[in-house]
Amino acid sequence: MGVHSVMRVLCAVSEVYPLTKTGGLGDVAYSLPHALHRVGADVRLVLPAYRSVLMQLTSIRILGWLMLVGAEREHSVRILETRPEGFDFPVWLVDCPVLFDRPGNPYVDEDDRNWPDNAERFAVLSRAVVALAQDRLSIGWTPDVVHANDWQTGLVPALLSNIPQRPKSIFTIHNLAYGGHFSLETYHALGLPRAWWRVDGIEFYGGFSMLKAGIVYADEVTTVSPTYAREICTAEYGCGLEGVLQVFRQKLHGILNGIDESVWDPQTDPYLSAHYSAERRHPGKILNKQAILHHFNMFCDERCLQVPLIGMVSRLVAQKGVDLVLAAMPHWLEHTDARFVIVGSGQTEYEQQWLALQAQYPQRIGVFIGYDEMLAHLVEAGADMFLMPSRFEPCGLNQMYSLRYGTPPVVYRTGGLADTVFDATDEHVAAGIANGFVFDEMSVAGLQDAVARALACYAQHRRWQALQRTGMRQSFGWDHSAAAYMALYRGLPALREKV
Repeated sequence: MGVHSVMRVLCAVSEVYPLTKTGGLGDVAYSLPHALHRVGADVRLVLPAYRSVLMQLTSIRILGWLMLVGAEREHSVRILETRPEGFDFPVWLVDCPVLFDRPGNPYVDEDDRNWPDNAERFAVLSRAVVALAQDRLSIGWTPDVVHANDWQTGLVPALLSNIPQRPKSIFTIHNLAYGGHFSLETYHALGLPRAWWRVDGIEFYGGFSMLKAGIVYADEVTTVSPTYAREICTAEYGCGLEGVLQVFRQKLHGILNGIDESVWDPQTDPYLSAHYSAERRHPGKILNKQAILHHFNMFCDERCLQVPLIGMVSRLVAQKGVDLVLAAMPHWLEHTDARFVIVGSGQTEYEQQWLALQAQYPQRIGVFIGYDEMLAHLVEAGADMFLMPSRFEPCGLNQMYSLRYGTPPVVYRTGGLADTVFDATDEHVAAGIANGFVFDEMSVAGLQDAVARALACYAQHRRWQALQRTGMRQSFGWDHSAAAYMALYRGLPALREKV
């Protein structure tokens, strides 16, 4: 740290809730910097000035202009400062209209195809972050730590590594499956240093990986749960980078994400039909069940309210185990009285299968294709149990929301799911830590067995209520994680969960 005693942290991201969000990264990019701010860090957040972000802002200050190298051209980039509603610190925007002023989401166009210039877009973002870390605009603020996130800012630690008296660099992997892979031709066009083009640099199977750049050149590498940190060092989960991660294992740490407990709180949630708590779950929980059944036009008299309702809010892709759920549905429809509500979007084939099932069984299955924040909250509160059979899950947030809302999750033992959900075995129940249902075999049979155990437990009211209470009383806030990151920034061994 410099002469100042307050830890200065520059967080570099490609999306942040509520300005722009495609997934969990957006949530974390909002929550972690705020948690760091609460424990005394002086934080700045930097991200691209997408069209959708600029449209939401009411006041902007121009900090200055930077000339930054793109792909065989230079860009004049404006740096803007804003303080959006709900942010406790300044947000810096990298405003380069030719790269960021376009419709669609941050990474893909309206037809869901990657923007062809993504390598240039995020190389320029990374160069802007490094320029700001050097205070090239003479703002009078230099960070002690630059915290980069995922492949879009993977070049930041690499670019910083060439600078004398540089800030410390931290790189967080939110999902290793997205590596930011580009060609040798693109590498040359971006004017990246020749010295990095090697196997122990950022070369990757004849091309290069921006994610690998972050792993190789950062001072410390984190990922979003202790179990995922171990898993990505194996061939099964390593996406071809397991060898690199094993080499740098001494600087790899698993720090579990938190959730925003002010947004996800059944006692105050504005999206719910009724509020409730761990101590007083009823009638609140049953009234939310009634509301979600009404929403999907499902019959709900007193008897129907006793029938188990299984919820799922998910991207409809193979990673999330959606195919297993669909394969198990005929068995559940025939052999149980359970009802299902599904909210999500993704692969067209899965969307169509869900809609066909709903048409066939309108009183058993409710489906909403798309994302709806109100429905997501209402499913968490109104369902009796929550399905989340992901094949891999770096951290996962929905299982934590479910626990907090008294809706025991059914999960596969992987990543952050393994770190947060404890199977309702007799031993775990006796120890007071059981809070859901976990299966170890990634198969339809494994999932069916876990759901069968959940339904059997649901019928045992006292055991079920104990399970709900255990989950609802756990803390999933950001305080512990923020303390772990602050320790990492300072180079302290405390709170570091080694792989």
